[in-house]
Amino acid sequence: MSHRVCPPWVGYFLLNPLRRLFENPEKILGPFVREGMIVLEPGCGMGYFTLPLASMVGPKGRIVAAEIQEKMLSVLSRRARKAGLLDRIDLRHIGEKGYNFEDLSDQVDMAVAIHMVHEVPDRAVFFKAVWDTLKPGGKMFVLEPKGHVSQMEFEQTMATAKQAGFRPEALSVRDGSRKRLLIK
Repeated sequence: MSHRVCPPWVGYFLLNPLRRLFENPEKILGPFVREGMIVLEPGCGMGYFTLPLASMVGPKGRIVAAEIQEKMLSVLSRRARKAGLLDRIDLRHIGEKGYNFEDLSDQVDMAVAIHMVHEVPDRAVFFKAVWDTLKPGGKMFVLEPKGHVSQMEFEQTMATAKQAGFRPEALSVRDGSRKRLLIK
């Protein structure tokens, strides 16, 4: 499995509005996200999913958008300010010393890890860090790209999540994508 991180220049391509034709954030996450929720989004990139999530949680909700690359966070900050959603988004830099989630213990309703788990070098540490943020009964949505992640690799990732304590829940998958809902 690859541990390379998506370069910032790719982030601009991922913001292309045509992407909504085959990957619509509201359709993908709408069944799981409600107004007033606290949602953790590690690997948020430039915010393709972050801004729609901020709209979904409404003014009483909050998105904790975490990213390893400062350039991605900088672009996301500008986009969120322009959209009038920056007050709902807590931008966090993931550093070499950890995920920077310690203050979120048992506070997060939902975590979304979209197209990023395959880039994580130590998935056991990652799933434990997310697990610790979730409220009892909290959920984590994992979506991985078919082009980068084989079904076998995805199942290995889900086994790691299970070792961290997550209980996988089946999702209807008609498009052959690699996605799973995990329950704390």
